[in-house]
Amino acid sequence: MSELVSVLVGAAPLAPADVVAVARHGAPVVIAPEALERIARTRTVVDGLAADPDPHYGVSTGFGALATTFIAPERRLQLQASLIRSHAAGTGAEIEREVTRGLQLLRLQTLASGRTGVRPVVAETYAAMLNAGVTPVVREYGSLGCSGDLAPLAHIALAAMGEGEVRDADGELRAASDALAAAGIAPLTLVEKEGLALINGTDGMLGMLVLALHDLDELLLTADIAAAMSIESQLGTDAVFAADLMALRPQTGQGVSAAHLRAFLADSPIVHSHKGPEDGRVQDAYSLRCSPQVHGAARDTAGYAAMIAGRELASVIDNPVITLDGRIESNGNFHGAPVAAVLDFLAISVADVASVSERRTDRALDPARSHGLPPFLAHEVGVDSGLMIAQYAAAGIVSELKRLAVPASVDSIPSSAMQEDHVSMGWAAARKLRRAIDGLGRVLAIEILTGARALDLRAPLVAGAATGAVRDLVRTVAAGPGPDRFLSPDMEAVTALVQSGAIARLAKEHAND
Repeated sequence: MSELVSVLVGAAPLAPADVVAVARHGAPVVIAPEALERIARTRTVVDGLAADPDPHYGVSTGFGALATTFIAPERRLQLQASLIRSHAAGTGAEIEREVTRGLQLLRLQTLASGRTGVRPVVAETYAAMLNAGVTPVVREYGSLGCSGDLAPLAHIALAAMGEGEVRDADGELRAASDALAAAGIAPLTLVEKEGLALINGTDGMLGMLVLALHDLDELLLTADIAAAMSIESQLGTDAVFAADLMALRPQTGQGVSAAHLRAFLADSPIVHSHKGPEDGRVQDAYSLRCSPQVHGAARDTAGYAAMIAGRELASVIDNPVITLDGRIESNGNFHGAPVAAVLDFLAISVADVASVSERRTDRALDPARSHGLPPFLAHEVGVDSGLMIAQYAAAGIVSELKRLAVPASVDSIPSSAMQEDHVSMGWAAARKLRRAIDGLGRVLAIEILTGARALDLRAPLVAGAATGAVRDLVRTVAAGPGPDRFLSPDMEAVTALVQSGAIARLAKEHAND
């Protein structure tokens, strides 16, 4: 990014682009003045409840299965600190910086709603940590997705208290107390209600959903250009993607993908070279002919998931929550079911798009199906293996993506002495979707690497503008046809092009609209 624009928190629901900007690119945040005023007003309600001799959940009681235990005023600071320390129970590898920053940003947005009962200083501390690049260490396992992402959010709160470990702006592992001091941020001492307010939310699973949708938008366009390269180089037809044929089945995503394929193949000399009556083939294989149907289904799934994400971005999730008329009410809005379900749904579509991509790659390597290309696109058949094992890698990834498509959201393990007897597993659904998105990018990169070599082997026929531009970009990082070479670096380099969005952007620039 050229210049990072500040993201305003608390004035309106965050847009997905705001989450990506802060989480992935380090954009600074600013809390809206009116949000700080709301926070301060609501805090007076909590202060009044704290002084009430009658118990109020989250203010003067224990938590979860201990919700009926009254806590005396002199023990409540310890109660808040104990809550965070005990719930910061993550284990396993550190999660990615962008996921942690997204988690913290989305909790800050909820704090800025003025419905959680925290003091303004709590929101200001979270914003200061984000702006200073102080990123708490959050670990892979610990969240059941109900009550929200408890353990991951507790690790954020623990760091804000000056405890635990963080990564500083340079990525160095440091004690939270040292990093906060270096950034000029005073550690928080939490008071009534604040501990719960910092950990009851779907922020982790939601942040990962937003990031996944951002990446998938580029990957689905990349899948369309990869399919175009395969169709073109395997002497397939573009006639099946005609607009009137697509109109017979008005599925939105299918129509978008078909339009892309028409635009990518419209000016292709290779496609035009075999359009005459001398081409006796009746139909292309499904992996070529039905690309818009498969890619389009994933687009429609992503559209539905984006709708759910948008609603969640507009939500205020805490328990208990302070209503506009000053009541403090328990609720179940922290249950991650809506988000978990679409995370699983997306993993299914990701696996399907990768599966059809691998099938197109395999066809290019088989002389019985590739219409004149050498076996495995090898230079000297029998001596060279060409791209044989690149397809093995794609097949291995697709196999794993099928396992990752098994839903997490249907698996509930009761916890908290049966108080939390049905959980969403949304965090687990989000974690496996991130791995699936990575796998899809790699499978598409292998298809593009294969398609680029196949297009070169069709010389003197010339590729179309979009497919040819992508082939030329691939050639800047991976050599063309020739004797066998160390293949892994080429695969990694093309994967980097895919994952950066460079191939999707280039295809769009050169599409014949």
